[in-house]
Amino acid sequence: MTTVFTGRIRPFSPLIDTEVEAMAIEDGRVVRVGTTADLTARYPDAETVALAGWVMPGLIEPHGHPSFSAIVLSDLVVDIRPVVVPDATGALATIEQAVADAEGAVFVNGWDALLQRGLPDPDMRFLDELAGGVPLVVIHNSGHSAYFNAAAAVAAGIDASTPDPVGASFGRADDGALTGVALEAAAVEMVLAPLLATAQQHMPALLTGHLRDLAARGVTTVSDLSWNAELNPLIAALQTQGQLPVRLRWYEMSRPGGVAAARGADDPLFRQTGVKTWSDGSPWIGNIATSFPYLDTPATRDLGLEPLHVGEANYTADELLAIAEPYAVGGWQLACHAHGDRAIDATLDVYEQIIARHDLRDHRFRLEHCGAMTPAQFVRAADLGVTVSLFVDHITYWGEVLVDDLFGAEHGGAWADAGAAFAAGHRATFHNDGWVTPNEPFRNMAVAETRTTRNGFRMPGGTPVTREQALLAHTANAAWQLFSEHEVGALTPGLFADFLVVDRDPVAVSAEELAQTVVVSTYLAGHRVV
Repeated sequence: MTTVFTGRIRPFSPLIDTEVEAMAIEDGRVVRVGTTADLTARYPDAETVALAGWVMPGLIEPHGHPSFSAIVLSDLVVDIRPVVVPDATGALATIEQAVADAEGAVFVNGWDALLQRGLPDPDMRFLDELAGGVPLVVIHNSGHSAYFNAAAAVAAGIDASTPDPVGASFGRADDGALTGVALEAAAVEMVLAPLLATAQQHMPALLTGHLRDLAARGVTTVSDLSWNAELNPLIAALQTQGQLPVRLRWYEMSRPGGVAAARGADDPLFRQTGVKTWSDGSPWIGNIATSFPYLDTPATRDLGLEPLHVGEANYTADELLAIAEPYAVGGWQLACHAHGDRAIDATLDVYEQIIARHDLRDHRFRLEHCGAMTPAQFVRAADLGVTVSLFVDHITYWGEVLVDDLFGAEHGGAWADAGAAFAAGHRATFHNDGWVTPNEPFRNMAVAETRTTRNGFRMPGGTPVTREQALLAHTANAAWQLFSEHEVGALTPGLFADFLVVDRDPVAVSAEELAQTVVVSTYLAGHRVV
């Protein structure tokens, strides 16, 4: 059965500004694009569907966390993210009310002392006073730390004798007692164990709802860089029922001594793409590995950072190599979170060793976020065949913080320098990192063009991108980064008919208008899903 869709279509092929009148779809794939007269004459028996609005390829989120986002953005968790609760007074009042209403443990997400100024130090003493015997866990907005009271430690089975997991740690007093702080993913997951156990009972509804929300925002392919393989049967069931509204590309969470899984079938809807690790942490809590110190400001003092504080990497180079190499040898793409320039150098050193030792070609190893990555490092990465995905939306929400409070104009002003990435020859991509910021790819494109925050502050460094580069970052470039360029990324014959109808021309509007783009409908393989 052939369907001919007509409208104002931007296929992004051969050029971004190409416009056609119609496209023919068979078996979920584009078979031809051209004029309405040509396609209706060529396919006289086809169903014709007129699309009102502008049509463009489906958006691709190359660095998401839908399996965890489905939990932390659900009713199981109290949402105090600054995008929802902008000030400290409101955040504390929301937590207090949740504790007062609690019938069990309380889990809160979104604590951010840099944006919610005036928040106290959320150590165990404070949380014990706040919640008493009610187990209380507060997740930092970055996801790289969590804070818990004594009752929550008991509920999670954690005490002073609990060893620090590799690449993560628990805060401890001089006598070894827990201080109520968990740093990095492995420790945070231990604290959240009761929540994760409860969430598993609700995952069919939670995950389906979250994926549909992504589709409503124009995302037709999403990667999950912290996937829980126990969810694979759920995805299989959704596929069987025809209820999977997006394509999923997932990355295993690497671990010391991990054994690479065997490569499976090349399922166009759901498959593993690679493995993920973390070279350093979050700029908002002081643990990214940089060659320069944090500023000494009231904000950094409130974070508990001493003057001239410099963050450290999660792993030594030898540890990172030992973790990554078995997966690379197994044929998997490596993806590594790295913000600080020292973390980026260390990760590139490891990648270079692995590439040379095993004579790897077209590996597309990834660097994630790339906050303090320098132009020279972008060039080095490109020379190695290492690809980059930038968290440009940091500029939207934390631009002033990066410059005025944390790193100054030289280092903070050039944060997430997407223009330097493209100048170095990268097929760079943008992302929103799951729940940390709202999934807003059109805003990502706009802020990469303007390097301007939501308050109108223009970053004093870094390089803006062009409209073509911005649009490619969430379409064709992201498809290539996920080894999916043979399936998605443009509306061209042979690729899946994953597309959006939006309310404005994404090529021609201003950056400010692009950020406000409304998705009217979303199609996967030619079928409307939202």
